[in-house]
Amino acid sequence: MEALVIVAHGSHLNSESSTPTFAHADTIRATGAFDEVREGFWKEEPPFREVLRTVESDEVYVVPLFISEGYFTEQVIPRELRLAEWDPAQWDSDGTSATHTTLTPTDVDKRVHYCGPVGTHDAMSDVVVQRAESVTGDPDVGEGFGLAVVGHGTERNENSAKAIEYHAERIAAMDRFDEVRPLFMDEDPEVDDVTDYFESEDVVVVPLFIADGYHTQEDIPEDMGLTDDYRTGWETPAEVDGHRIWYSGAVGTEPLMADVVLERAADAGADVEAAIDRVRAETTGADVAGH
Repeated sequence: MEALVIVAHGSHLNSESSTPTFAHADTIRATGAFDEVREGFWKEEPPFREVLRTVESDEVYVVPLFISEGYFTEQVIPRELRLAEWDPAQWDSDGTSATHTTLTPTDVDKRVHYCGPVGTHDAMSDVVVQRAESVTGDPDVGEGFGLAVVGHGTERNENSAKAIEYHAERIAAMDRFDEVRPLFMDEDPEVDDVTDYFESEDVVVVPLFIADGYHTQEDIPEDMGLTDDYRTGWETPAEVDGHRIWYSGAVGTEPLMADVVLERAADAGADVEAAIDRVRAETTGADVAGH
């Protein structure tokens, strides 16, 4: 038997924090690709420390629903899953290239394929673009538009910025949008000054966050000038300094995110190609034959 375990941060304060995790798990569960699909959280139930004990399968694919490599993916999750053989060097990553490693927990008789975070997978670039399509209602959005990929940014974890810059570069290389820029909350270039970085009148802003919460629903809209008070809401698009800002909210709420989870498991050896095709077809409406 094979199981998929999606691990995410969760929150005691924001009831919506875990909603994307459960939604993507349900999408994958419906494909029948795994005998079991489970969720585990740092701040909610079931906790990381117990989640493997809820699984009957002896072959387990663990996919972190996190944006970047760093403290949680390299220290907290392996420790809580009791992956004693773990060493970040096993990912052989430059900060955006983690794939997977296979380990045995010390407390349960299972083989765990520990995968890199969803946020650094190449397929995440497609989710950012899909998010732009969703917020504008235009499946061909790109020409005449700028795109801002927004991250938290922090001096404590240089990989936090790397993930944002990586996807901005990949999307820019698609030559779909007139301009693509990485912006940040806590380092330069800052999202507060979004209109300073674009000549395009229309700018789609996509935050590379897993769930909507304090940052995406309060800080960023106010910082960009979409509203003086997040509690009153804002227009989409909103007029700011002569630009139309199309603010999408957290990328992790996009249904196509389930595809990235499956892609991570596939990279680790799971036979889920049919499930990937199904999820892509259902969440994008695209013909994915031959994927």
